[in-house]
Amino acid sequence: MPRFFRSRRRAYGALERFYSIPGPSKGTALEQAPLLAVDVETTGLDPRKHRMLSIGWVPINGRGIALQGAGYCLINTVGAESVGESATIHGLTDEALALGVSPVAAMEQLLEALEGRALVAHFSSIERDFVSALCREHFGSGLSVPVVDTFELERRHMERMGTFPRGEDLRLPRVRERYGLPRYSSHNALTDALACAELYLALAARSRATTLGGMLV
Repeated sequence: MPRFFRSRRRAYGALERFYSIPGPSKGTALEQAPLLAVDVETTGLDPRKHRMLSIGWVPINGRGIALQGAGYCLINTVGAESVGESATIHGLTDEALALGVSPVAAMEQLLEALEGRALVAHFSSIERDFVSALCREHFGSGLSVPVVDTFELERRHMERMGTFPRGEDLRLPRVRERYGLPRYSSHNALTDALACAELYLALAARSRATTLGGMLV
């Protein structure tokens, strides 16, 4: 049985509702493609050992950003260990997180925003793996969704041009700089989601792809 159908069969709650609404097909024209740029801040890179601290998202409708649909959550994981030294990266303290919403509430809000859309992220394995881990914990199954990865799109482009990326070449701020996009502060989930959304539009404008399938990883 394909992975998507296994995920859908086991899902309940907000994830079951998410799966009840069809997402965009590979043949969807980029001019009409509904997407959601997503970014997370975490205590580390492994969802088996680390936790999500915040999540931000920004809708993209075809060739435009819909800021009225943007959202942001701090996540209060009651009883979790201190954020420790990771606070020096993302700036989120234990005191700030204590005012956040539960992981369940955060995922419910994200899944509602993601209904009928493909997910856009920069180095998407972080967002996909952490969101899937919370969905498995609270809604019975991981998240299966079409993904556009701006990191991967730029890597492919550079390699086609004979310029093989090194070091910082593919980090979000460096890629945005190459496309003439404004400089934003990093490590705020909402700001980074907006930065990713803007980069996606720049990449889509340059791409020869005319349908969503040409942008998926």
